[in-house]
Amino acid sequence: MTEKTIDFKELTKGTEIKSNQLGQEVSGLLLESPKIGKGLKKIVLIYTRASDIGLHDESGSVYSSQITKARINLVDADGTKKTEWRKVTNAPAQLL
Repeated sequence: MTEKTIDFKELTKGTEIKSNQLGQEVSGLLLESPKIGKGLKKIVLIYTRASDIGLHDESGSVYSSQITKARINLVDADGTKKTEWRKVTNAPAQLL
């Protein structure tokens, strides 16, 4: 089965995410939109829930390529609401 994906440019402020900037995958929340004019930001501000791995929760900047998954809201044909994690694709490359 193929993992479902979401394009990086479809993410918005307030989207729940998972990122790997701490060496392990932790949950978080986008505090700003990754879009800038006609392009995409290479670094975005997020709130990291580092308590998932025993550290302190805090806000900070991460490379866009470190955002691995995003939670999206779906509505089934019968009107049932659900959420699902999708792999984030096409994030801008990390600065060197």
